[in-house]
Amino acid sequence: MKKILIVDDDTAHRTMLKVNLSGAGYEIVEADDGDRVLPVLAEQDVDLILMDLKMQRLDGLDAIKLLREKGRVEPVVVITAFSSVESAVEAMKYGAMDYVTKPVDIEALKLTVAKALDFEALREENLELKKRLGEQFDFGNIIGRSPAMQKVFETLSLVAPSDATVLINGASGTGKELIAGALHHNSSRKKGPFIKVNCAALHENLLESELFGHEKGAFTGADSQRLGRFELADGGTLFLDEIGDMSLQTQAKILRVLQERELERLGGSKTVAVDVRMVAATHKNLTAMVEEGSFRQDLFFRLSVVPIELPPLRERIEDIPVLADFFLQRYARKNKKDIRGFHPQTLVLLTRYSWPGNIRELENTIERAVILCLGERITPKELPPQMLPDDFKPSGEPALSPSGLTLKDVEREAIRATLEQAGGNKSQSAKLLGIARQTLLNKIKEYGL
Repeated sequence: MKKILIVDDDTAHRTMLKVNLSGAGYEIVEADDGDRVLPVLAEQDVDLILMDLKMQRLDGLDAIKLLREKGRVEPVVVITAFSSVESAVEAMKYGAMDYVTKPVDIEALKLTVAKALDFEALREENLELKKRLGEQFDFGNIIGRSPAMQKVFETLSLVAPSDATVLINGASGTGKELIAGALHHNSSRKKGPFIKVNCAALHENLLESELFGHEKGAFTGADSQRLGRFELADGGTLFLDEIGDMSLQTQAKILRVLQERELERLGGSKTVAVDVRMVAATHKNLTAMVEEGSFRQDLFFRLSVVPIELPPLRERIEDIPVLADFFLQRYARKNKKDIRGFHPQTLVLLTRYSWPGNIRELENTIERAVILCLGERITPKELPPQMLPDDFKPSGEPALSPSGLTLKDVEREAIRATLEQAGGNKSQSAKLLGIARQTLLNKIKEYGL
């Protein structure tokens, strides 16, 4: 049974409301003025507060403000005189859900109460769902709404809870390490260590020692025993980045660990058991390397139980404005700059560029632009010279459209991104875009935004 708190300093009116709502199947508690709301809530939980706005000691509007200041989130329906509807509107600004006017129409009141309770139940259900999904899958700073990235998210959601070995393929700068981190943090091993090794950054001899550890005296300079990354990752995840850069000898040792779940430190004879989930990544074509004999076929099959392909940024044009805005917020905060967004022409140039350095290059570009920007928006002047083609017109639109996009596609994306930056405010968006509000409304309708 839903419980409703009726707050009204008029005893007769409060009793009338209580009788009618009790008859409709609700449990009723009462408060005789606004200053009694918090004490009542301290003693019992309620599902809805029905509050008169006009009360002697503490009026309804101040009571609502006090509730929100104290962090109370109970839905509130206010009661007001017909001549004071503006007061109810003011109350809704401070969090009231709805209002009814005096004299109260009981049937209308019952409908309003039922609607408010249904809405609150749906809100709580959504919050719980988001919480459960958040507990299951937290993709952190991985951003993408393009079909290619949605496919990646789907694969991540399916494979993350398992212990399957994953091979991430993607060009440099596409975010392979972020994907590996997401796999770990959404797995049953998330409380264990997440150890990373860049295989391309270490000389072959150092790499073996780094991965498998060594005993004292194993080689010159080995003056003490050292645990390798496999042992440090025990119970967690080991991420081997650029695995295509390791020698066949090291590949053989990696294969043994994957098959036998054990290893021997360099210079040692003792077998050490390890419980590690491996995630590997490379920008190289391992299939071609297998064919030419520079990568072991058996290791390739062991690693690629679940392959994940990360597309280059030029194939994720829909994600460029979203990623750019993410980096803008990050570096504006870091550099203490009040930059509100991008000039539409800047967005056009960002989407037409090929991004050979992928997300890493985009991040560096936005950081540079933030540092150089002196206004409230990033303009083309703050972009690197290679992003400004010969046909670029500083005061107009570029003459050419991005590869694979029409000018309408670019215009749609610029409008969408501007609406996002303006929080959906169409008047502000039109101003930012330099067009009339009605023109913007027409474009929104035309593009289905």
